[in-house]
Amino acid sequence: MNKPLFMRGLKAGIPIALGYFSVSIAFGLQAVAPDCGLHPLQALLISLTNLTSAGQLAGIQVIAASGTLFEMGLTQLTINLRYALMSLILTQKLDGSMGTLQRLIFSFGNTDEIFAVAASEPGTLNKHYLYGLMTLPYLGWGLGTLVGAVAGTLLPTFVQTALGIALYGMFLAVVLPASRKERPVCVVAVIAALLSIAFRYLPFLRDVPGGYVIIICAVVASCAGAALFPVKDEDGKEGA
Repeated sequence: MNKPLFMRGLKAGIPIALGYFSVSIAFGLQAVAPDCGLHPLQALLISLTNLTSAGQLAGIQVIAASGTLFEMGLTQLTINLRYALMSLILTQKLDGSMGTLQRLIFSFGNTDEIFAVAASEPGTLNKHYLYGLMTLPYLGWGLGTLVGAVAGTLLPTFVQTALGIALYGMFLAVVLPASRKERPVCVVAVIAALLSIAFRYLPFLRDVPGGYVIIICAVVASCAGAALFPVKDEDGKEGA
């Protein structure tokens, strides 16, 4: 193993790991809450085999609503499709050490934050650096989930509820700064929020299973954003 590159990646992953640890505590709390009812070890297994905050949150909502496997799969595909785009971008920076097996391993750990750090790294990306970069965030996400899940079985309900909003706070921290700078992001976020409210309170719509609600809101809001704010190509022509 190329230890200097691995250690450099490990060091770069420390801030991500600390953030993941704190946020995944909230996921652990929600996973063992009465409406979902998972065992702490089940919550830990989800985090160790998925590593996707939004996907996991949506997943336990599908579980809580007794959704089908098809609903679960479609929900995860819709929410996590962005990782395919991130991976395509990173393929342009990978060096010769990244064979098929190495790409498969890193694709598992290619989260939003890890992608941002890797994409900003100058030059090409070596497998040892990428392995180091994903190691601590992976451990931090799993450890935080376990801590939250165990705490959820011991803490009073009102404390669990208060701590559980941390995961939503993370999503707001991602969306709000971008919404203030980019009008398209703001409009898409508002459309998705209004659709979610409609599915929560309007007759007939509130009977739609939670997993499908997430899919519909994400797809409709994205399509609306593409239609309202088309991206111009190099020739100045507009396209979705």
